[in-house]
Amino acid sequence: MAGTGPSGAPTPSPGGGIVVDVSGKVRRPGIRRLPPGSRVADALAAAGGVRDGVDVTGLNRARLLMDGEQVVVGVPGAVPGGVAPAVGAGGSPGAAAGTPVSLGTATVEQLDALPGVGPVLAQHIVDYRAQHGGFRSVDELREVNGIGDRRFEDLRPLVRP
Repeated sequence: MAGTGPSGAPTPSPGGGIVVDVSGKVRRPGIRRLPPGSRVADALAAAGGVRDGVDVTGLNRARLLMDGEQVVVGVPGAVPGGVAPAVGAGGSPGAAAGTPVSLGTATVEQLDALPGVGPVLAQHIVDYRAQHGGFRSVDELREVNGIGDRRFEDLRPLVRP
């Protein structure tokens, strides 16, 4: 499985691939090893495809995957994009339920729901994550284009790496 390199950045799994957990309404749920640059569609294919009758309209099958992600298909509470949400006691994803949003797995939609973050800034956060192999700390959020000191201070308690 993947580890952490000397800089703290995620290292690829042995063989240079990524490892994802595909669950929900797929034919063969489980851990799948995929080549770097794989997309949600590749993970679904590796899991034998989506079961008949499952609506995948809200699933972004073109989204690039990161090592260690979970792709959830057709399960109530799963978010558009297919990444398993952080669910708090209220049953809704993200900080509104009292659970900090993961900068490492949140979708653009989840990030957009944070106060002071619109769709453009949410996309900047996702782009930064993809370019830098994730977030090692919340402080790294300061490096994202469009996040100044005040916005960072507002977001700090609402997010986690």
